[in-house]
Amino acid sequence: MADHPDDKANARPGAASVEASSLRDQLATIRLALTTSPVRKTLLWMSIGVIAVIVATSIGQILLNRWNQPFYDAIARRDMQGFLHQLVVFAAIAGGLVVLNIGQTWLDQMIRLKLREALTLDLIDEWMRPSRAFRLANAGAIGVNPDQRMQQDAGHLSDLSTGLGIGLLQSLILLVSFVGVLWTLSSGFVFHVGGYSLAIPGYMVWAAILYAGTASWLSWLVGRPLIRFNNDRYTREAELRSSVVRVNENVDAIALAHGEADAKRRLELDLGSLLGAMRRIYSAQINLSWVTDTYGWITVVAPILVAAPVYFAGDISFGGLMMAVGAFNQVHSSLRWFINNIGGIADWRATLMRVADFRIALGETDVLHHTERRIAFGENPDGSLTFEALEVASPDGCTRLAEPHVEIRAGERIMITGEPRAGKTLLFRAIAGLWPWGSGRIGMPAGAVLAFVPRTPYFPLGTLREVLNHADGTATADDAEISAVLAEVGLERLSSSLDRSARWERELGEDEQRLLAFARLVLREPKWVIIDEALDTFDGATLRRVLSMLKARLADAAILNIGRGQHNIEFFPRSLTIVKDVDRPALKPVRVKAGAIEPPPAIAPAYQEE
Repeated sequence: MADHPDDKANARPGAASVEASSLRDQLATIRLALTTSPVRKTLLWMSIGVIAVIVATSIGQILLNRWNQPFYDAIARRDMQGFLHQLVVFAAIAGGLVVLNIGQTWLDQMIRLKLREALTLDLIDEWMRPSRAFRLANAGAIGVNPDQRMQQDAGHLSDLSTGLGIGLLQSLILLVSFVGVLWTLSSGFVFHVGGYSLAIPGYMVWAAILYAGTASWLSWLVGRPLIRFNNDRYTREAELRSSVVRVNENVDAIALAHGEADAKRRLELDLGSLLGAMRRIYSAQINLSWVTDTYGWITVVAPILVAAPVYFAGDISFGGLMMAVGAFNQVHSSLRWFINNIGGIADWRATLMRVADFRIALGETDVLHHTERRIAFGENPDGSLTFEALEVASPDGCTRLAEPHVEIRAGERIMITGEPRAGKTLLFRAIAGLWPWGSGRIGMPAGAVLAFVPRTPYFPLGTLREVLNHADGTATADDAEISAVLAEVGLERLSSSLDRSARWERELGEDEQRLLAFARLVLREPKWVIIDEALDTFDGATLRRVLSMLKARLADAAILNIGRGQHNIEFFPRSLTIVKDVDRPALKPVRVKAGAIEPPPAIAPAYQEE
């Protein structure tokens, strides 16, 4: 069986050790998500509506149960007129119940829809808060496959919660309604044994409770492992899907490297893990079926067997017997709700755990645990960017600038270099606020918005015009200016594709993507620019073209280029050096509850490759 990424994350040195949150925490988290949702009022009114429909349905069920006695008594008397009259009564009651059942079905579907909307919007909102998605992705097992938790798990939780919730509510209301009926019917039951008469108040009520209680206890005993098995299955489903997507997005590299056999082996291992998890679920379901199916068949005759002694003693009529049997079935059906839904309850519990723990994690990504230190961020009223005794912590040491106090003024152009694995990208992410662990202070220019250019640019799905405009959707450049900038970076061929929607990271080569990123940068006209090795891959002619464009169009902007070497001393007259102090203490692992995030040391080495 293949290793799952959850196992790998927990096995890596320095990764967080995660404890599962409690059911109370999970329910409180979901309640918070719903009470702050914009669709909460709609959900409330729909819930009130479904309660009203269920109450009306229970009244109709009581009327239908009472109808049993005159109907079957008419049959026993061979009373044709009474028989036909009871058919008319039945048609009226059944017609009303049909309307109520259709109304309940509609409300059921609408509640599922609105509940999914509320949960998914809440998760998206929490996930897309500044820097959270990045930190969560590097927080260990809890950040694995967020797409499944927001799309599949949230939808599944909505369906299960609605179905189980409405079913439980209906069972409770029917139970309250029919317990009184069954108690009244069985109050006259008298057992005659050896010349003695024995009356047991509410005899059939106690029989139904004992019967359903025994079945529920056995069902829970046998079906409880399904909670763990379902959670494992959803995790491995996500891993298989992730592997398929990864292969699909890298088919060209796989084909060039003749890596089909290795990719196939990886997919087969992930599939084997999933199938193993499903086999465990099916085995548990078979064991559960032995309990539920056995009780299901016994239930066919159980109410008649319970009432038979009284009927054969002549204390009730045939119609009374059928009425008592109907009431017993309603009470027993309500009590055996747990038995009928044990598999769904286990599935709901596993899904709730995944969604709630994910949201808890989202809410706590900014929390620093125990004694780990943070880099302080502040604003400089004089408009400068400063680094004061800055040290960026990681598991294998601290990254810092050679100069303990650095001040950068508006309009300066600075090259920041360092030895391989000194932590250049780690410094870049620290300035951006993505990696806040360490010490010292970063002073930002007051009122300024810094533009960050990573090694691999991101382009949202949409038209090229939308890609080049501001992230908030506002357009600041006309077509002529966009075409001119594209020509300056050598991408003039794209000028005719401004209104074409595409996945631009798939249509453009790596250098073309970086050139498009610089075109987007100058169109947005930032005053502060931080670059992370995005210039390092350009050849001499391309680099001169980009620097010439930056000099002409961002003449007043301060530009910090974190890279491998001094590309152009004329453009970057000032230089700073990054050094790595391997003797400083590394980040320490922290034991936290599910969702509580520690500094993500597992990814630090990847940031320090350059």
